[in-house]
Amino acid sequence: MIGLVVSRADRASEHVGEHVLDLVAWDEHEDDSRDAEAGGGTYYTRPGFELRTFDALHLHLDGVASAFADPSLVCFLSRHSGETGPLLSAHFTGNFGPAEYGGGDGELARACPAAQQAVVAGLADHAPDGYEVGIECTHHGPSDVGAPSMFVELGSSDAEWDDPAGARAVARAVLDLDGAAADHVDGARTRHVVGFGGGHYAPRFARVVRETDWAVGHVGADWPLEAMGPVGDNHDVLRAAFEESAADLALVDGDRPRLVDAVESLGYRVVSETYLRATDGVPRSLADRVEDGLGPVDEGVRFGAHARVGAGNRTSDASERPAVAFDVADLSREFVDAALGVDAAAARAAVADHTVAFHTEENGRRPTGRVALPTAADAADADGGSASFDRLVDALCDLLRTRYDEVSREDEAVVARERAFDAAAAADLGVPEGPAFGRLAGGEPVEVDGREVTPEDVHRDRTVRFSV
Repeated sequence: MIGLVVSRADRASEHVGEHVLDLVAWDEHEDDSRDAEAGGGTYYTRPGFELRTFDALHLHLDGVASAFADPSLVCFLSRHSGETGPLLSAHFTGNFGPAEYGGGDGELARACPAAQQAVVAGLADHAPDGYEVGIECTHHGPSDVGAPSMFVELGSSDAEWDDPAGARAVARAVLDLDGAAADHVDGARTRHVVGFGGGHYAPRFARVVRETDWAVGHVGADWPLEAMGPVGDNHDVLRAAFEESAADLALVDGDRPRLVDAVESLGYRVVSETYLRATDGVPRSLADRVEDGLGPVDEGVRFGAHARVGAGNRTSDASERPAVAFDVADLSREFVDAALGVDAAAARAAVADHTVAFHTEENGRRPTGRVALPTAADAADADGGSASFDRLVDALCDLLRTRYDEVSREDEAVVARERAFDAAAAADLGVPEGPAFGRLAGGEPVEVDGREVTPEDVHRDRTVRFSV
């Protein structure tokens, strides 16, 4: 059940709450066990949700989950104040440094990264024209909610707080969370990262949330980290950022070597945005095995179609997908380069279509020939990785056939044959360079000094062998 928190001290919160109640049917109840100012009195329920109203501003509502019937998630319906223009946003709560606006010093509430990713998608789906959608860094209380939680906000001024379209968009996005989990589970781990650095509105981390299946937990932007103080003196806060995000990976925006050292000394891994994009849809256990066998993503490894077998929606449990086995093999560089020379995009696509992963150069654009190939899944493919190797070679041969007259496989080589125009032979027969060369190369005869020179006179068979 998702607990929805409305504050009477926040008119945008009340406005969003009104639309939540108007959009779907609710059952009305009375709770005499709690004061009305603390969520008692009239409250509302429907399957999957419970809505209660409080007097205090949200950021002072520590322990608010206790007002609900065992919530799996708490959403604070809130205003956003700032100079950003119309904005729909979400963020987690707590303080990396001193608690100036609720919560405790250096204390962080339990985040709900998967739910935030889902609500950001919902805000984007429902946002009225003129509204931006994003996330914010962690910057105020409460820091002890009692359940995974987030703020979902309507901003950024009086005009938007009173805007029915904006309030309804937030209400729809929250109601779309019905059944949403707090975490994106991937086997024994999660697909969460903690964010460090950057601005308050965290554009880099918002891109990760919007464009990959990785969810982002707490974000310690530049100013909260400065408020926190020296990283070496605040390992407890850094550790809490991971624990309260259910994460073991970090993405760092900017050059922060001391922070990276501190994070790694705590046993967590710092990854790049390239890593998160390259592993989009790839189970973490498979990504680990590929990096062990083929090399790191940050050194050029990319994932092929066979790494994403069974990939579904972005918050599905990756542990439910079939395991992928692979063998590492090497295609000759000359063979791969020949295919790339015919059509680089098509050659890369062919490699991606037939592999679990492959090594590249030039920022992922140019395969080098070192590949991880899927092994046999059934008796029909009893040769296992060798059959996968053959299919990849055949796909690249098909590409070479668009350039060569004949392409065949012989022993451990690919043999390409073509009948090519021989400019030296044409010159020896007195054919002047220029249009006559062009006609002969195109298959037309030409006349030179009263005699005919045919294409057969100036074409030679050329054979190229590529080891594979």
